[in-house]
Amino acid sequence: MADRLRTRGSVRTAVVWRGVRSILAELASETGREQLDVLDAGGGTGGFSVPLAELGHRVTVVDASPDSLAALERRAADAGVTERVRSVQGDAASLLDVVTGSSFDLVLLHSVLEVVDDPAAALAGVSATLRPRGAVSVVAANRLAAVLHRAASGRFDEALHALRDPHGRYSPTDPAPRRFVLSELEALLAAADLATVTAHGSRVFADLVPGGSLDADPSAVEALVALEIEASEVPAFRDVATQLHVIARRR
Repeated sequence: MADRLRTRGSVRTAVVWRGVRSILAELASETGREQLDVLDAGGGTGGFSVPLAELGHRVTVVDASPDSLAALERRAADAGVTERVRSVQGDAASLLDVVTGSSFDLVLLHSVLEVVDDPAAALAGVSATLRPRGAVSVVAANRLAAVLHRAASGRFDEALHALRDPHGRYSPTDPAPRRFVLSELEALLAAADLATVTAHGSRVFADLVPGGSLDADPSAVEALVALEIEASEVPAFRDVATQLHVIARRR
């Protein structure tokens, strides 16, 4: 994990990884099992699933793209964890069509709610795949950050539209159809019988820092990761982070 934190990509995922590892430890303690069953819905090429398999967990990745799943399988083979990673072609919005209900300890739903037709239905499906007291890790685009970033780049009309639009779109033709505020995410989770445990902001500063500054000073990466983690717990920073990260438990 320490090596991964030396890349720019890991700066962007440091807060999420911290939350995921924390809930995995909690679930392992409660169940008495070190090897947990994890579902990565819309997990693509395995950015989260392969490292989780390296930690010893069994991971099922559901993704609609055969190319992404092929890349996932190559990645798992390179990491030597093929036996702990299962790829399933399917829609993250209709998980029960491709996986068995009540069979997972943890579901990752990262950057999926923005693009599904019905976020409430998708979360209901996620809830149904969880074992009793199982957990879900949700990462979703933050509407307030979209407004702030567009305004900071001088695109004031787009910022105003994103502020007014209930989905946080920059324009009526915005290809990213949906963004959220925390209260909306928590309401969607509650409707799916999922109780919020923690809520953090991810990428408070990471998207604002020029890449060259990190390349020129390797110690800056560690400092930025530490700053991201601490700021993620401050409500004012969480509310303007690029992404919201929520951990919830099945009631």
